[in-house]
Amino acid sequence: MRISRRALLPTFLQAGAVLLCIAVSPGRASVSADVPPRDSEQTIRALILAAQPGATALDREVARLQNKIRTGHAVEPQIIQLGWAFVAKARVTGDPGYYKIAQQCAQLGGDGTDSRLLRGHIDHALHRFAEAEAIARQLTTEKQAGWQTYALLGDALMEQGKLTEAVDAYQRMIDIRPCLQTYARVAHVRWLKGDLAGAKELMRLAVEAGNSRDPEPAAWAYTRLSLYQLQSHEFKETGWSIDRALEFVKDYPAALYLRSKLEIQRGEPGKAMESLRTASAQIPLPEYQWALADAARLSGDDDLAAKTEDALNRRGASEDPRSFALFLATRQANPEMACKLAQEELANRRDVLTYDALAWTELAAGHIPEARDNMKRALAEGTSDARLFYHAALIDAAAGQRKSAIAWIRRAAPIQQMLLPSEHADLTQHAAELGVSLAAETVSQPTKQKLADSANLRKQ
Repeated sequence: MRISRRALLPTFLQAGAVLLCIAVSPGRASVSADVPPRDSEQTIRALILAAQPGATALDREVARLQNKIRTGHAVEPQIIQLGWAFVAKARVTGDPGYYKIAQQCAQLGGDGTDSRLLRGHIDHALHRFAEAEAIARQLTTEKQAGWQTYALLGDALMEQGKLTEAVDAYQRMIDIRPCLQTYARVAHVRWLKGDLAGAKELMRLAVEAGNSRDPEPAAWAYTRLSLYQLQSHEFKETGWSIDRALEFVKDYPAALYLRSKLEIQRGEPGKAMESLRTASAQIPLPEYQWALADAARLSGDDDLAAKTEDALNRRGASEDPRSFALFLATRQANPEMACKLAQEELANRRDVLTYDALAWTELAAGHIPEARDNMKRALAEGTSDARLFYHAALIDAAAGQRKSAIAWIRRAAPIQQMLLPSEHADLTQHAAELGVSLAAETVSQPTKQKLADSANLRKQ
């Protein structure tokens, strides 16, 4: 099946685009995620063949490949397969220590195309985007470069803000093979270009291409579809897609996080709190912990909220610096540190979401002209996102640009269900100060009252 450029990329043929990547933070690991030294072959084999915990189908596949390597002769292909299995474990568990083991598999697997492709994907997962780009560019010069090579190249380029080049790479990718992974990448691009309907169209193709033999990508695709459906006010469909994701991977953290948003929208913060507890216990990312603290306060559990935020403040900078910077700035806590984290992130990752984080932290630090400049960069691709609009509104309000601040509030209002509760409370407060009512609210009446009662969330 071949799909033309016109059919797949109608919304950004003449403009760049940014791929939204939900990546596991490189800060948490049972084994150090640093670049491995050139260990001896014996040491590497001992590491990659060590017994691993778990009893899932993926764990059984890891054990099967390890046994083949122990007993086989021409084992390089099995070593590379084992590396990909450890990449999958890193994604499912949120423990980037498995990327270290996968790196060792790539080192032991030689210098062939498959080994270098594995290295490139590990570099991308650990936010070493320039290194990933270099590997991908080298691989594209080889005969019959596969779709995975162009996917890696597009991903690395997007993260660095090289948008036009990334679109070209993705077009090569989709021309070679339309599949779950390629459909999903183009869906993200459409969403970030403001084409929500187009994103849903492509993500539906992605989920249709999923199967139980490779459950984690299917769970991720259904989770992304549920995000687009939630933004479209398709709440019944959102719940169905989340359920499908959880059928593929039990207690899948990203799906539980989306479920919590739906539960908040329904006025069920207690259920949202339990969903987020389960997600955060598996992968303590700042975004999950931030949402858990908010849900706990809405449920009246201030003790859990305080404990969760304490854990977030201790580990957030290493888990996910960008999200932690957003949290600090929203809470108006340590704005200089928040700004420093965002600036450091921008040195490596120049996408719209990082420019947004920098703008928001600059506002918190009182650097209003700089915040306005970077907010313009964050909005340049036309992304329709409630958090971006909320930030743009408050930045313009601080700059004395009342008319444009109100315009951004009105852009955020129809999709305000996408905000975290503390963000929603803050936006509601500032809108009221500007004489604007969020008349297009989509959250349920019980939650509206709880959010109003929690207007001090931002200060706590």
